[in-house]
Formats: sequence, structure tokens, C-alpha cells
Amino acid sequence: MAVQLNHTIVQVRDKQTSSRFLADLLGVAAPVPFGPFLVVQVDNDVSLDFVDVPDPKPQHYAFLVGEPEFDAIFGRIRERGLPYWADPFHREPGEINTHDGGRGVYWEDPDRHNLEIITKPYGSGG
Repeated sequence: MAVQLNHTIVQVRDKQTSSRFLADLLGVAAPVPFGPFLVVQVDNDVSLDFVDVPDPKPQHYAFLVGEPEFDAIFGRIRERGLPYWADPFHREPGEINTHDGGRGVYWEDPDRHNLEIITKPYGSGG
């Protein structure tokens, strides 16, 4: 078997709020409970397993999406009035990037995790 990412744990203050926030914005199935986690499944058999902790440290989570999905997700970001940036350091507010001939945008979840959607993998050359 090849090496594949199966799941990652996302530490948050409120797993209900944060897992629903991500699932709603990405347009994927609602989170499902598994032990102490609420699990958000994405399309490549990888899950994000949300767990409550008192003081989560912000991390970065990037999602590769198609052009139609980018439009839908970005539309939901704007509909909610969420701040967004073209870069991971939040120096280009209200912009998207066009690296490698695709589109990308960053926004934050309720625990300040830096979320990103891209339509082309970085370094793919466009």
C-alpha cells in the first residue's frame, strides 16, 4: 500500500461550531461523531477529526478543489462576510491569488486556523 494521509486531528475550543463551520463552507457532509471527535470527511478519503481542547494553537489546512467548487466555497465565504486574503500571512486582504494558473484564497475559522482552498497544487506550473 502507498503512503496516504488518512486523517488529522484539529484541536478547537468547540468541536460542534468549528466542524460545522468547515463542513458548511466546503459543502461536504455534516460532521459525524467518532469517540471524542466530530469527523469531517473530504472527498479523497481524508478526514479532519475535531476535538475540544482548552487552548488550541492555530494550524494551516489547505484543500485542493475544482473550479466550480472554488466558486461555491468562495461565494459562501463572501456571503458570510468573512475576511479573506491572497496569502498565508494575511498581507493581501480582499484578494485571491493566481499561483500556477489556478486560484487560491485563505480565511480563518473560529479558532484562527488558517484555511485555504486552491485549484492547482503549488508548483504544478499552471
